[in-house]
Amino acid sequence: MKMISLLKKSVLAAVLAGFCHSALAELHIIIPGGPGGGWDTTARSVGEALMKSGLESRTSFQNMSGGGGGRAIAYMIEIGNKKNDILMVNSTPIVIRALSGAIPFSHRDLTPVANLIADYGAFVVRNDSPLTSWQQVIEQLKTNPSGLKFAGGSARGSMDHLVAAQAIAAAGIPGRQLRYIPYDAGGQAKAGLLSGEVELLSTGLSEALELANGGQARILAMTAEQPIADYPEIPTLQALGYDMSFTNWRGFFAAPGTAPEQIAAYNDTLQKMLQTPEWEVVRARNGWINLYQGPQEFAAALAEQEQELKQVMLDLGFIRN
Repeated sequence: MKMISLLKKSVLAAVLAGFCHSALAELHIIIPGGPGGGWDTTARSVGEALMKSGLESRTSFQNMSGGGGGRAIAYMIEIGNKKNDILMVNSTPIVIRALSGAIPFSHRDLTPVANLIADYGAFVVRNDSPLTSWQQVIEQLKTNPSGLKFAGGSARGSMDHLVAAQAIAAAGIPGRQLRYIPYDAGGQAKAGLLSGEVELLSTGLSEALELANGGQARILAMTAEQPIADYPEIPTLQALGYDMSFTNWRGFFAAPGTAPEQIAAYNDTLQKMLQTPEWEVVRARNGWINLYQGPQEFAAALAEQEQELKQVMLDLGFIRN
């Protein structure tokens, strides 16, 4: 506990020493990763819907990568509660990275505001790849489990790695044998796929759709329990005969100590946004499912997911008791 406390202090000190922020807009969203990833897409899509619907006159964004998301959390803890109208987007990795010890923080160090959407994992190849189906991927991996390189926009042991490991484990291949190549955020992972550095990309469905719709890649499979209405042509692992599904929530947190009245105001705005046609445009474009949870329900869901993922990570050898 003393080591964790010292690590938290060191991260906070680094943030304060190296970071200075200018005046805030009406709503400022901290993105704990680089451009092009799922957090970035979510934050900017929410901002787009808020502004186009007239619920906010201006929304600003700040990519703050570093420390597996820890730098952004440290900023929220130390500085965020001294500012008005500042939120941080996050998702399942905040739970996974805390469990693995990759960050000295957890969701309990922040104030849950609202969960907004469910996204899914997807597995992508370049358009010129000889791999034309997920079944072909599995056949190759059964012959040589480390013969194909998977890219992900996060560190080893984090969500992109965990989802891919679960997917091959469902086919009887040891998940810990997966050859996973980590990149700093989704944009660099996409570049790794397109440049030929890796054969497959493990990413969120929204990022996969961006590549596929741009004619650069093909989606072989995704992790929803059943086909989604917006993109019914994309096969699920379940439909292909593999007993695996994975849902990644994406939502928002405020700084610790944020007043309940402010949290209620955020939720009022976000709930209104979810009912707008402007939101429906970005939701459908990204293949997301609306999954709104208010502060109490969100906090309870986080605690439940923490226990579930701990067992999965133990089973796959990602962590030890």
